[in-house]
Amino acid sequence: MASRFSQTSKGPSQRQLRAGELIRHELAQALQRGEVHEQTLEGLNITVTEVQASPDLKHANVFVTTLGGIDVDGAVEKLNAAAPKIRHALGPKLALKFLPELRFRKDESFDHADRISELLRDPR
Repeated sequence: MASRFSQTSKGPSQRQLRAGELIRHELAQALQRGEVHEQTLEGLNITVTEVQASPDLKHANVFVTTLGGIDVDGAVEKLNAAAPKIRHALGPKLALKFLPELRFRKDESFDHADRISELLRDPR
């Protein structure tokens, strides 16, 4: 008999999905309202598209993009530098036993979607 805690699929668990969505929602609100007091983040229009939490919820990859896709790499560097302050600002808002270490990544899903659209429109 299989343990109820074993995963038979390769996808994330419900717990990971819930935690990721909770972090995404609170992080987006904190950045929008300017609750993270970091000089380098001022004036950045950041969209948090997805958060993927690790199975133990100790780490989370945060996928972001900027408005218009302008200087996403620079924004990711600034966010990674400010990650401890961002994590500290999120702590009281999240009802998690452990607050994951945040690692910001450029969201390339929009680029992939554009490429697929181009391929589908091509008559060849």
